[in-house]
Amino acid sequence: MSTTDLISPDLKTVLRRLKLSPILDTLPERLAMARQQHSAHQDFLLLVLADEAARRDSLATSLRVQRARLDPAMQLELWDSTARVTYDQALWQELVSLRFLEQHKHLIIAGPVGVGKTFLAHALGHIACRHGHCVLAVRADKMLKALKHARLDNSYEAELRKFLAVDLLIVDDFALDSMDAVESRDAHEIITERHRAGSMIFTANRGPDEWLAMFADPMRAQSAIDRLTGNAYDLVIEGESYRQRLKPHVSSSSRSRTGTAARPDAPKNRGS
Repeated sequence: MSTTDLISPDLKTVLRRLKLSPILDTLPERLAMARQQHSAHQDFLLLVLADEAARRDSLATSLRVQRARLDPAMQLELWDSTARVTYDQALWQELVSLRFLEQHKHLIIAGPVGVGKTFLAHALGHIACRHGHCVLAVRADKMLKALKHARLDNSYEAELRKFLAVDLLIVDDFALDSMDAVESRDAHEIITERHRAGSMIFTANRGPDEWLAMFADPMRAQSAIDRLTGNAYDLVIEGESYRQRLKPHVSSSSRSRTGTAARPDAPKNRGS
C-alpha cells in the first residue's frame, strides 16, 4: 500500500474543514519518512505542523511584500557584491539587524544617481517584511501627489493614514524637485507625525543640508529636517552606477546555443 493510499477520505475532509488542506501536498512524503525513521507520533505531528507553519509564514511574507510595493528584484541576496560602490559596512550590518526599526529611528541614504540607494532601501524593506513588519515603499513625488489629490475628494485623512500607519515608510528620491506650499506642508506633516512613532528611510541625491531650499516654507522645512536628521542614521554611498548590473542580458550559455544563427542585420544571400 502506498503512502498516498494511507490518507483516508475522512482525514482529507477534516483537514479541509480546518483549512489545513495544503498539508496534503507533503503528507505522503512525511508519512514515508516517519515510517523509515520510526518516528514517535508527537515528532511526526510536529514535523507536519511545522511544514504548515512555514508555508503560512512564507505566504504572509509574500503578501506583506506585495502590499509594501517592494521591488522583488531588490533583495539583499541579489545584491552584486562586486559592485564598485563604497559605504560604511559596519553601519550597514547594524541596519540589517533592524534595531533601528525597533527603536523608531530613521535612515537617510544619500549618494549620486545610480549607486544603488533604492536597492538597499528596498532590501531593508524585504528584511522587515520577513520579520513581520508592515512596510510601504513609495516615490516622494507620487506620495505628495496622492496627498494633494486626496484633498480634492475629502479623502486626505484616509490617504495620510496610509503613510503614517506602517512600521516602516520608504520614501524614494526625496527632495529631487522643489515642493510647493501644499507639498511642503504634507512632507512636514508626515515627518513630524512619524517622528519617534515609526521608522522612515529616505533616499536622496542631495544631502539633508540641501533639502531646506526644496521646501516652499523655510520654517516648516527647518522643523521637519531637524526632527528627521536628529533621529536618523546617515548612509552615504559613493562609486560607479549600479544600474548597469540590473540591465537584462543574454547569458553565455544562450549565446552558445544560438551561435550559428545569422545576425539580424546580415545581408541576405541573393544567389547568382
